[in-house]
Amino acid sequence: MASEQELSDFLKSVDKRAFKRTLYHVRDEDAALDIVQDSMIKLAEHYGDKPPNELPMLFQRILSNSTLDWFRRQKTRNALFTNLSDFEGPDGESDDFNLLESLATEENGHESAQSGEDQLRRKQVLAEIETEIQALPARQREAFLMRYWEEMDVAETAAAMGCSEGSVKTHCFRAIQTLSKALKAKGIEL
Repeated sequence: MASEQELSDFLKSVDKRAFKRTLYHVRDEDAALDIVQDSMIKLAEHYGDKPPNELPMLFQRILSNSTLDWFRRQKTRNALFTNLSDFEGPDGESDDFNLLESLATEENGHESAQSGEDQLRRKQVLAEIETEIQALPARQREAFLMRYWEEMDVAETAAAMGCSEGSVKTHCFRAIQTLSKALKAKGIEL
């Protein structure tokens, strides 16, 4: 059984990656933060007595289910209500958080040494990749992000998604094929 310190250490170790993953799905920072916090609370309340080695899978499953619940609530809310902020013009828009761009900047601390042209080209390529990932079907995107963003193995991904390992492999294969074709069509070779 996990002690309070082990549970706390686990939650600290996954909070940023869970937030980024959720943000990638819901595309709303406030909602992503709420989903991650709710998932952490659910893990602590209902599964805090589980062994520490079971916590990662339980948390991934709770996070996935919480994200799906958010999408269901949004669908219902959007069917019933109109959000007035949808009608704001360009003056009311705020800058969106660009996940891939911020990660590229963190990884390459020498970004200021690059030329403006290189930076622009890199930014455009990252924007294209991000757009294509967002265009993937939900299950393919989820499998792809868990396998290659979260670096989970096939068994862990299958457990978190609630499907077979074969389904995870199929979703990842299709996601990679789709991304590859879309990026090649735009002249991007990785």
